[in-house]
Amino acid sequence: MKPVSTAFLLFPNVTQLDLTGPAQVLSRMGPGKLDLVAKTLEPVPTDAGFSILPTATFADVRQADILCIPGGFGIHDAMEDAETIAWVQEVAAAAEWVTSVCTGALLLGAAGLLRGYKATTHWASHEQLAWFGAEPVKERVVFDRNRVTGGGVTAGIDFALALTAAVRGEAHARMVQLSLEYDPAPPFDSGSPERAGEALVAAYEARAARLAPGREARVRAVADRM
Repeated sequence: MKPVSTAFLLFPNVTQLDLTGPAQVLSRMGPGKLDLVAKTLEPVPTDAGFSILPTATFADVRQADILCIPGGFGIHDAMEDAETIAWVQEVAAAAEWVTSVCTGALLLGAAGLLRGYKATTHWASHEQLAWFGAEPVKERVVFDRNRVTGGGVTAGIDFALALTAAVRGEAHARMVQLSLEYDPAPPFDSGSPERAGEALVAAYEARAARLAPGREARVRAVADRM
């Protein structure tokens, strides 16, 4: 197998499962290297209350075969950070695959990397993709040429298995799925806004507004500056 290098952007207040879910899958792709890349090597706090140690800095990793941007409420600060955007653009320019999970797609949009591409993201931010010239598609995983985007949080596992199949073949991806015993059977049928119902959706949106006030306005402001 040809070695494959993968670089995940790591930023403060990332949703850790956006990163660790697909990273676990892609780490089983075979020969290659997987890096968690941040500005410095200091521990990076996640939204789960614990920190993750980067394996490399922006200066260390200037290219990768796969670039992946996770999401989380910290994505808004990352979108507004010129150094982060410049690194994403640099690595994306030569990457074989430019990808995201959840609201990481908004950062790809802010970097000008989704204009003219079909894409998906977390349902609560889906309409915002169009602000960056993308075509929003309500699917769990969306491929458009070398852009691959996953929906919210847990969709990152599906995204990574689909990407593994594209890179290593379906048989290898199926083996990875088996090795992880990824056979979901959720106890509740409330994993999408369509099935959760209006009351639960409203409760989630109120909670999100408390945790990240003004998040939609911040995304709009970034898009308007492009």
